[in-house]
Amino acid sequence: MEYERNLDYFNRRQIIYRRDPVNDKPTETHSWGYYYESGTYECYTLFNSRAKINTYKSLRWHLYVLWYLNPKVDPDEFLGICKYLCYKPNGFVTFTISESAMQNINYEVSMSDLERQPPNKLRKVIFKEYTGLDMRQKLSIVGQMVGRKKLSESEIYDAMLIMYDEKEKINISKLAIILSCSTRTIYRNMSNELKKEKELLNQQL
Repeated sequence: MEYERNLDYFNRRQIIYRRDPVNDKPTETHSWGYYYESGTYECYTLFNSRAKINTYKSLRWHLYVLWYLNPKVDPDEFLGICKYLCYKPNGFVTFTISESAMQNINYEVSMSDLERQPPNKLRKVIFKEYTGLDMRQKLSIVGQMVGRKKLSESEIYDAMLIMYDEKEKINISKLAIILSCSTRTIYRNMSNELKKEKELLNQQL
């Protein structure tokens, strides 16, 4: 059964789950968002895509980011966040998580160093919320930005997420057309992790 994601719990408690870069400054600012020529690792946008958490590794990362972005949250409150995120009917995960597994993950994450930034994907193009742009317009912007510099994983990943949100199947040929390059270039710049991400996104369509 497909459950609708329910963000009410986070919003009512003012839990931060999205944050634009803090120290990195954009190379260009546009009405639609920001462009970082060298990329930034500081952009966290949890639950911004339709994609759901489908592995324990992804679950740990999401919780680590929530722990990092909300340093004033005490352990008891964080346990509540963990329980809410892990409860499948709330619409965040695709699999059932046992109470013992949830407790173990909660403990692991709560022991993490808050001075250390969680690992993150490099982003070059960051869209503002509520831009009113459709998939084609966003993909066109990504393509224009990429056209100036050598293609990297960050542009491929951005294009994949945009396609996924519009429920369009992701394949190499479409990515090559969108990013104005050859399929060989796409293959050359996709790591095994990104290839797996593509498959996982397509499985959720």
